[in-house]
Amino acid sequence: MLKIHLIRILTMIVIWTFLGLFLTTYDFLLLISHLSSGPHQNYTFLDALTFNVSAGFFGGMMGGVALTIVNRKFRTRPFYTGLIVVVAFFVLITSIITLFSAVVPTVINYPHPLSNPNAKAFFLEQILTTMHVKNIIFWAIVVAISHFSVQVSNKFGPGNLWKIITGKYHLPKHENRVFMFLDLKSSTTIAEKLGGEKYHQFLKDIFSDITDPIINSQAEIYQYVGDEVVVSWSLDKVKNKNQYLSCFFGIQAEIKKNGAKYMKKYSTIPEFKAGAHYGEVVAGEVGIIKRDITYSGDVLNTTARIQGQCNQLESLFLISNDLCHYIQPEPKQWIVQSKGDITLKGKEHNLELMSVEKA
Repeated sequence: MLKIHLIRILTMIVIWTFLGLFLTTYDFLLLISHLSSGPHQNYTFLDALTFNVSAGFFGGMMGGVALTIVNRKFRTRPFYTGLIVVVAFFVLITSIITLFSAVVPTVINYPHPLSNPNAKAFFLEQILTTMHVKNIIFWAIVVAISHFSVQVSNKFGPGNLWKIITGKYHLPKHENRVFMFLDLKSSTTIAEKLGGEKYHQFLKDIFSDITDPIINSQAEIYQYVGDEVVVSWSLDKVKNKNQYLSCFFGIQAEIKKNGAKYMKKYSTIPEFKAGAHYGEVVAGEVGIIKRDITYSGDVLNTTARIQGQCNQLESLFLISNDLCHYIQPEPKQWIVQSKGDITLKGKEHNLELMSVEKA
């Protein structure tokens, strides 16, 4: 998750710095156009460039951090709540910078500004210019668009929006992936106990809490299907194969950490069962109105059926023997036990399943 935050902050720094350059160039071209009487005597392109690029750089840094914090604190609240907070914060910061940019030249040009009427006139001229109003409006819009972009990126999942924009999956591609199907235990009983609306809030809290352990394991959240979460990894991107196993136990630890909250709000602590498998899938874009990247292949059906065996085999976490051989779990870290060959519906050959627990 930290890597994603850092990439987001660095991206915002680069984009905002470029916008500072764009704003300076736009102002300069407008000032020398036939529609203008020319720049003010105090204006220089270099000073404007320095100010706007510096504002873009430091604003992007603060913006990336602020949007990361707001996105985390307000991710379960309506979009407009976070938008109001982050725009108000930046209007305040921009106003402070504006005040600072008027105070500094006043102090430099006038040694005793408080008793000098010329200093007061100079300060008012600096602070009351409509250029500052324009800058505040411009950067407030940039902040709003940045916040919206972060939400859109979250909607598609980290990195997927860029894949759609660049057309990476416009034509189907073959990929090797690990899939994990997570299913909430006793979901029907809990839903009947809580009622529709409260059960929905229950799921919302769960999915929010388990996001970090999933992202920290370098996984992608592929789909939410009712009370089920489908998680996926690209074999090419994960160097530490233990991530495939530690994800499930990270989710368990996060749920346990928030156990008191669930007991207080819902009088129950959620528990997941999961199945995992790997193999080749076809990845590609589908849809026109609601475009998305989907995966198709036998591996998904097999993973779903492995997860469906958890209750019967009295195990919270089952993986295929094929995945177990690929991962080669360390005995010091994991307790892996064979559950025997299982005949899965629609499969010609039996599949050996392994239960996994932390050592």
